[in-house]
Amino acid sequence: MLEDGGRARGKLQTISVTGGLLRMPKALEQGDFVEVAFQTQSGPVHGMAEMLVPMRATDGVLQPFRFVALGDDDHRTLRMVVDSVTDRSFAGIRSSQWTTPKQV
Repeated sequence: MLEDGGRARGKLQTISVTGGLLRMPKALEQGDFVEVAFQTQSGPVHGMAEMLVPMRATDGVLQPFRFVALGDDDHRTLRMVVDSVTDRSFAGIRSSQWTTPKQV
């Protein structure tokens, strides 16, 4: 929900515990404070966010945001989602695959 009471829909592209990136049909103003709500596999997340500098995309706008207020339950849900994605992205990588930098 927008600060003026209006609504705008966007598609969540990226999420972290500090903010995210939305694909929007049109940009919101940098500095706007909005309610952000989305559904995850672990449950809904609802909080307040500040819109950052939008970037043009071929099919709309990429609108970054940072969370400014999240309830404890929302923060816990978000943390679970981010942690589960992080765990999956590192799965299967063994420490022997990493090399020690050579000193010169």
